[in-house]
Amino acid sequence: MNQDERNKLYIARCLLDGKMTIREAAGILGLSERQIKRLKKGVKEQGDAFVIHKNRGRKPAHALTDEIQNLVIYHKQSEKYSRANFSHFQELLEEHESIHLSKPSIYRILVSNGFTSPKKHTRVKQHKRRKRMPQRGMLVQIDASPHTWFFNGEECSLHGTIDDATGEILALFFTPNECLEGYWRGMKMVISSKGIPLAVYSDRHSIFRSPKIDKLSLEDELKGRKVNATQFGRAMAELGINLIWAKTAQAKGRIERLWETLQSRLPIELNIAGYNYN
Repeated sequence: MNQDERNKLYIARCLLDGKMTIREAAGILGLSERQIKRLKKGVKEQGDAFVIHKNRGRKPAHALTDEIQNLVIYHKQSEKYSRANFSHFQELLEEHESIHLSKPSIYRILVSNGFTSPKKHTRVKQHKRRKRMPQRGMLVQIDASPHTWFFNGEECSLHGTIDDATGEILALFFTPNECLEGYWRGMKMVISSKGIPLAVYSDRHSIFRSPKIDKLSLEDELKGRKVNATQFGRAMAELGINLIWAKTAQAKGRIERLWETLQSRLPIELNIAGYNYN
């Protein structure tokens, strides 16, 4: 069982013990609520072995043949079906051509071959205040704040890490600017003193998230093209830590409020203690 599977098993047990909600588990593991419900049910009925992927080391049993894909493309290019959107086209193939494929399969085939659907659905974005995690160590928030932290008047960056469940400050580390080393040191402190968290919540700085991700089109994703993770992202993956990127500054409001408190208090405390940043 790898680290990812152990994390899923731990979350499933928390769900079964009533220590966590479906929504909280989905946020930690980066899965949909439907997948979390399936995970909970599977572990309950089949035990720990359920989290181990059944297709590990096997070839896909239902991989689409070139013949089927070419047939789909042929029908989409015909006058009969050319104006149909992807969803309708899938239904027409089943009804008139006896081609039974799922809508995602049809979508992948068409997009990978340069087709665009005449009809696109726009999802309505909703923002709700996220509840704290139910237990410490499940999620830590990390960020950095540039500020004149010392009374010598020079600005530097304070890298901080807090526990989402308790608000406890886990690590603080100064560097001249926001940088990878600052986050390395912060995470080293956290892991050394508190252990490995299940997930890390950060902003979309290039330290955590490659800017190339935004240039990756849906067609590229459907063709299996991926953007390499950042150094920080690769390190978190090797430790089995799920890296979650906040979509807005408000989403990481807890650590933002911490900066407001520290900026008003910490410089004074540092000056009283006789500390200067060189």
